[in-house]
Amino acid sequence: MCGIAGFWDVIRQVSNDYLPVIVQQMSNQLIHRGPVSSGIWVDPEVGIAFGHRRLAIVDLSTFGHQPMVSANGRYVLTFNGEIYNFLELRRQLQSLGHRFQGDSDTEVMLASFSQWGVVEAVKKFNGMFAFALWDSQERVLHIGRDRLGEKPLYYGFLGKTFVFSSELKALKEHPNFSAEINRDALALFFRYSYIPSPYSIYQGIYKLPPATILSWNGKSSCPQPIPYWSFQETASFGSANLFKGTESEAVEHLEALLLDAVKMRMVADVPLGAFLSGGIDSSTVVALMQANSSQKVKTFCIGFNENAYNESPYAKAIAQHLGCDHTEFYVSPQDALDVIPKLPILYDEPFSDPSGIPTFLVSKLAKQYVTVALSGDAGDELFAGYNRYLFGQKRWHQIGWIPTKIRRTIAHTLAETISLPNELAKTKLNIPPSSVIPYLLKQSNLYETVNKFSEILAVPDREALYTRLVSHWRNPETLVIGSSEPSTVFNDCQLWTHNFDFIQHMMFADSVSYLPDDILVKVDRASMGVSLEARIPLLDHRVVEFAWQIPLSMKIRQGKSKWLLRKVLHKYVPQSLTERPKMGFEIPINSWLRGPLRDWAQELLEERKLDSQGYLNSRLIQQKWEEHISGKCNWHYYLWDVLMFQAWFEENF
Repeated sequence: MCGIAGFWDVIRQVSNDYLPVIVQQMSNQLIHRGPVSSGIWVDPEVGIAFGHRRLAIVDLSTFGHQPMVSANGRYVLTFNGEIYNFLELRRQLQSLGHRFQGDSDTEVMLASFSQWGVVEAVKKFNGMFAFALWDSQERVLHIGRDRLGEKPLYYGFLGKTFVFSSELKALKEHPNFSAEINRDALALFFRYSYIPSPYSIYQGIYKLPPATILSWNGKSSCPQPIPYWSFQETASFGSANLFKGTESEAVEHLEALLLDAVKMRMVADVPLGAFLSGGIDSSTVVALMQANSSQKVKTFCIGFNENAYNESPYAKAIAQHLGCDHTEFYVSPQDALDVIPKLPILYDEPFSDPSGIPTFLVSKLAKQYVTVALSGDAGDELFAGYNRYLFGQKRWHQIGWIPTKIRRTIAHTLAETISLPNELAKTKLNIPPSSVIPYLLKQSNLYETVNKFSEILAVPDREALYTRLVSHWRNPETLVIGSSEPSTVFNDCQLWTHNFDFIQHMMFADSVSYLPDDILVKVDRASMGVSLEARIPLLDHRVVEFAWQIPLSMKIRQGKSKWLLRKVLHKYVPQSLTERPKMGFEIPINSWLRGPLRDWAQELLEERKLDSQGYLNSRLIQQKWEEHISGKCNWHYYLWDVLMFQAWFEENF
C-alpha cells in the first residue's frame, strides 16, 4: 500500500533540475500512505516525473522499491495497492520466459504489461490499485484504477502540465496549482455529503472513475478515461442470467468464492487482522479468515457508552465464539471530538459522512497491532442491506399508483400547512381553527415527519424517490451561491433504462457512486491516515459478478436483507449472535451539536464569516441552526455538511 504522485510537463515549463524537487515535494505530502521509504524517477528528456511513498506489505526487500522499471526497459511504474493474484500471474509469466529478481506484485505487473499490453494485463489483475505507467517506446502515459474504486487517483491539467496523485494534497505542491473551488461540485457535496466522481472540489481536477484507464500522448487536449470493465454490464448480465441452482447450491457457491477472496487477501509479510463491528458483513469476513488460519485472527472494535450506537458487545461475543484475539476500545466523546480537526486534512476535500470518525478510530486502534486489516464493506450494496431499499420500495408501492398531479397537490397543501408564519405558534391564544394542525406540528417531531412525507409524496417517479432518499440538502443550488448542480450517475437516464427491480436500481446506483465515492473514500483515508492497509474481500470482482446473478428473493426474505450472506455466516456463527436490527457505524452528532460541539459549530456558522467567504447562503444555514439547537427539528445531517465544508475551507484557505 502506497501513495503515488507525478506529472508530465510536455512544454518544459520548469528546468530539468527542478523536476525531481517538485515531484519529491508532491510525494512527501503522502508520507502517511507510505512511511517506510520513498522514491522518485525522472526523465528530463520528456519532462516526466514519478514519485512514490511505500508501505511495504509483500516483499519487504529493496526489490519492491518503486518507481520500478520493467526488465525490458520499456515501462516505468508507480503503483498503489495490491494485486492479490500476482503469484498465479507470476507462474504464467515464468512459463512464458519471464524472470524475476524479487517477490513483489509490482514486478509482476510490469512483466504483465510487457507480455500482454496495458489493457489486457489490467483485465487479468484481481486487486485494488491505482497506477501510473510510462511507456517509453510509444511515449504514452497511462493511469488506471481498479474495478470498484478501492484506491483513489486524482488527475488534471495545470496549464499544459498533466498531473496525478493519490490525494489532492500532493497536487497542491505543484507550482502551477490553482486552488479554485468548483461551486458546482460543492452543490453536489451538499446533496450527497460527498463529491461524486468524476468531480473534485477544485476546478480542472478530477477523480479517475473506477475500472478505467486514461492514456495521454502529450498532444490531445482532453484525454478521456476508457473502461476496461463495466459494473453496468456486470449488473445487466447478472440480472438477465440469474443463478439457476438451489438455495443450498447458491450458499455453497458464495461461500467458496468468499473463502478464496478472503484467503487471497490474507497474503502479507506483515501482521494482519480485521475490523469486527458485529454486523453480518464484518462477521462473515472474520469467520472466513479464522477458517483460513491456524492462528487466532486479531480483531478490532470500538464501542460507545451510548447504547443506541454501541455494537461492541455483539462483536465481542462473535469473536469469542470464533476464537479470535479480540481488542476493543470504548470511545469517549472527547476521543471522537479530537478527531474532528483532523478530518479536513485526512479527506482533502469536503466530506461529511460522520462514520469517518469511528472508522479512523478503529483504524488507529488496529494500527497498534497490525499493518493490514480486512474489512466487511460492500455487503449492503451487493446483498441489499440498506434500510432505504425496503423503505423506498414500500413507499413507492404506497404512493406510485396515485396520479402525479394529485400527489403533488396533496404535498403542496401539506408543505403550505406546516410552513405557516411562526407568529401563529408563538401564543396559544386566539389561534385560528385552521391553524391548529400547523401549531401542533411545530410543537413536536411531527413537523419534521410530515415535512419529509410531503417531499416524498411530490416525487414524479421512483428515480426521483431514490435521489430524495440519498439527498441531504434537497435544493443545494439555493445554498451554494452561483452554483449549477451538474449531472451525475443519479440523473443519467441510461442508469434507469435497464429492466431492474426498483431495489436493484437502488443497489446499482449505490454501487457506482455511494460505494466508491463515500464508503471506499472513508475507509481508504481513515486507514491510510494511520498507515494501515485495509482490504475488502467482498469487492473481489468474482464475488460482485456472482452477487448480481443471485435472485433478489435470495437477498431479501421475510423482510430481512442479506439472506444468502446470512446463510453463509450461520455455518460458522449461531444465528442468535447475529439476528438484531441493523445499526449504522455512527456517532451521536445530533446531541453533540447541542452540547460539546456547540461553541465550535457556532463559530464556524457565524453569519458574518459565511457572508465574507461568499460561498454559502447564510440565511438558510442560520435557520437550520436555530431550529436544531432549539430542539424543534433534527437538522444534524444538513449542519454537519456545512460544518465539514467550513472546517475544510479554514484549513485550506
